Amino acid sequence: MTDAQPGRPTENAMRRALKRARDGVALDTAEAAVLLQARGEQLRDLSASAARVRDAGLEAAGRPGVITYSKKVFIPLTRLCRDRCHYCTFVTVPGKLRREGHGMYLSPDEVVETARQGAALGCKEALFTLGDRPEDRWPEAREWLDAHGYDDTLAYVRAMAIRVLEETGLLPHLNPGVMSWTDLQRLKPVAPSLGMMLETTATRLWSEPGGPHHGSPDKEPAVRLRVLEDAGRCNVPFTTGVLIGIGESYEERADALFQLRRIQRQYQSIQEVIVQNFRAKPDTAMRAMPDAELEELAACIAVARHILGPAARIQAPPNLVDSEYALIVGAGIDDWGGVSPLTPDHVNPERPWPHIDQLAERTRETGFELRERLTVYPEFIARGEPWLDPRLLPHVRALADPETGLAREDARPEGLPWQEPDEGFTATGRTDLHRTIDTEGRTGDRRADFDAVYGDWEALREQAAPGMVPQRIDSDVREALAQAADDPTRLSDDQALALLHADGPALDALCSIADDLRRATVGDDVTYIVTRNINFTNVCYTGCRFCAFAQRRTDADAYTLSLDEVADRAAQAWEVGATEVCMQGGIHPDLPGTAYFDIARAVKERVPGMHVHAFSPMEVVNGASRTGLSIRDWLTAAKEAGLDSIPGTAAEILDDEVRWVLTKGKLPAADWIEVVRTAHELGLRSSSTMMYGHVDQPRHWLGHFRTLAAVQQETGGFTEFVTLPFIHTNAPVYLAGIARPGPTTRDNRAVTAMARVLLHPHITNIQTSWVKLGAEGAAEMLRSGANDLGGTLMEETISRMAGSRYGSYRSIEDLRAIATLAGRPAKPRTTLYGEVPAERTAAAEDSDGHLPELLPLAE
Repeated sequence: MTDAQPGRPTENAMRRALKRARDGVALDTAEAAVLLQARGEQLRDLSASAARVRDAGLEAAGRPGVITYSKKVFIPLTRLCRDRCHYCTFVTVPGKLRREGHGMYLSPDEVVETARQGAALGCKEALFTLGDRPEDRWPEAREWLDAHGYDDTLAYVRAMAIRVLEETGLLPHLNPGVMSWTDLQRLKPVAPSLGMMLETTATRLWSEPGGPHHGSPDKEPAVRLRVLEDAGRCNVPFTTGVLIGIGESYEERADALFQLRRIQRQYQSIQEVIVQNFRAKPDTAMRAMPDAELEELAACIAVARHILGPAARIQAPPNLVDSEYALIVGAGIDDWGGVSPLTPDHVNPERPWPHIDQLAERTRETGFELRERLTVYPEFIARGEPWLDPRLLPHVRALADPETGLAREDARPEGLPWQEPDEGFTATGRTDLHRTIDTEGRTGDRRADFDAVYGDWEALREQAAPGMVPQRIDSDVREALAQAADDPTRLSDDQALALLHADGPALDALCSIADDLRRATVGDDVTYIVTRNINFTNVCYTGCRFCAFAQRRTDADAYTLSLDEVADRAAQAWEVGATEVCMQGGIHPDLPGTAYFDIARAVKERVPGMHVHAFSPMEVVNGASRTGLSIRDWLTAAKEAGLDSIPGTAAEILDDEVRWVLTKGKLPAADWIEVVRTAHELGLRSSSTMMYGHVDQPRHWLGHFRTLAAVQQETGGFTEFVTLPFIHTNAPVYLAGIARPGPTTRDNRAVTAMARVLLHPHITNIQTSWVKLGAEGAAEMLRSGANDLGGTLMEETISRMAGSRYGSYRSIEDLRAIATLAGRPAKPRTTLYGEVPAERTAAAEDSDGHLPELLPLAE
């Protein structure tokens, strides 16, 4: 795309940039833009240095001199799309499909038959290509989905991927366009890899009338970059790339490559980058646009290699390079992408695939050997968990060479069941951790994959820096205090921020106002609940950077309880007067989405009267994703299995600026809100929480409080708000030098007081945590607006693994003593803040102080 470019770079600029490339010096955007214009001898110089980088990467990967490809079939699931890209011939309209005798979607039989034919020819990949969410634009698509029983196009994609796995053994690679975090969670269990081209970061090509992406909501660069980031957060091996020659400048082209490098550096999730050249097609709005020349393609490949580095896998489609194989290989590719012996390239149908034997010969002429790979690259097969869902492992292992991770070329795909692993509820590991964490402690201060599971710490440090800067507050604290005392519901955001920053006498006055408001709202009783925490597994690969509880399955402190052990612990708790069990666990890759139902059912069958308070919103999303159910349907099934309410944990801070520093893969704030709102609508009440004192600032606390208050006004489903001070000692984000060492006493008092003030009158119960603050700290919070001490807990592993010093159990007498320190009476409650039955109260009083002898399971 030369006509939109300014003049060519000067000879000096080109010479300087080429030398930096030869010397292996990191390029900046301006230098990359210069090198993208290299032609002739300059291009040969650039390509030579890029090829050296590529060769070093192949050597390090254990496959020197190898260029790979994937033998696949294309499955064009639907050619309808809600977007209007001006160069696309793949997409059509319902009327044309009808005239040609086609349905709005391929039928299930058509999908499976295409896959079967491909398997018979030795293909191992089924590439699902389709338009973005056609049901949002075309009523005919919506009608087809409704008639066939699918909620949306992605539900149909998921169902067909499972059929292909089970009936043919081909490995699905899914290209459904823009996906949300939740969509990625839904699709990851059914496909070893997913993909979406970034294409460009030139926003003007999307926003300006006449641009190639104008009128296409899914082509906004910011939206597509968010998909790539979410794929990294979800540990999805992801294919992406750039499309060159559609009107972008060289600087914009370079920016796209640097954005890919940024995301890869942070998440290590991009398995390949496609560099594709624009080819004009008749009957499109861009039919008169000149094709991107092959030297332009080669220059972009070479620059991409220099920017992305030796470990990147860079691909160019072989049907778009004419006969210039040597030019393209010499520029630094190491993969030809997918080649099909059966189906055409549905995106570029005028360009037939080369025969695989021909491609092998042309590759050999460039000095390389052509080897077949799977849709998921060897590096991700070698990484294993959490990159491949356990239900896909048998399918991948059946086709992968165990030594190289490449395809076994003699393997013929055969359908295998897509099912959960058999060993999901086998008791394993350190199942006595709930006791020994207080006596023996944890084995080490961090899990063994500390440097890999959380992403790139240096990139994270840069990302976290802006949030660590305190905000200047100019509002009058005295005016804000007066408003809080008079009518806290009328506090402005500026006033609320001033109070969240209060210290000294102003903080004392704020806590006094909050305490008065507490007394007027709920009285003087300090409530507590006799409960038992049961953390049924700590195996988790979500990558929460604040969490010291999660372990790999092979770590010394890892464990999983059996269903009998869960039920035994609930029964023990009932014997000593408990009214509730609070059950949460890690996102264990082997536990099926129905495991949560089994857990609730096991407790209810053993102890019918026990209130089951269980499963954070993250666990709810995990269960729904793994079962293919909607959030609503999954929660309905959980309620039928015995779930009574859910903990509002996994909230941390409901601001994605902070969340994506705190956690690599936990659900976004909007999804947390959707889960609790849906639970409330179904009659499942929940607590609400906020973890603070890490990389957050008071402005984030304010936003969090406002969000909770808004949800409560809508649903009325929150039973309480729980303050969760960050425990830093063993938290990975602190060990990496990014987070603060937890909140100060000032922070704790301000958060507790402002929770009372800002959530009034919507959430009336404010809980403080003796586990995290100790007796004196909890008593101080009771004087600052809190009215609840939480539970006896009986066991508490999460905070103790993080380094909390205050134990795992408090007797009723201990909790009463904390209330006494605050000058208040104590009173037991149920989960929903009701009266405790006399029989339960008597059982708890009779057993009080003897709990430690009862907690260990019988050997």
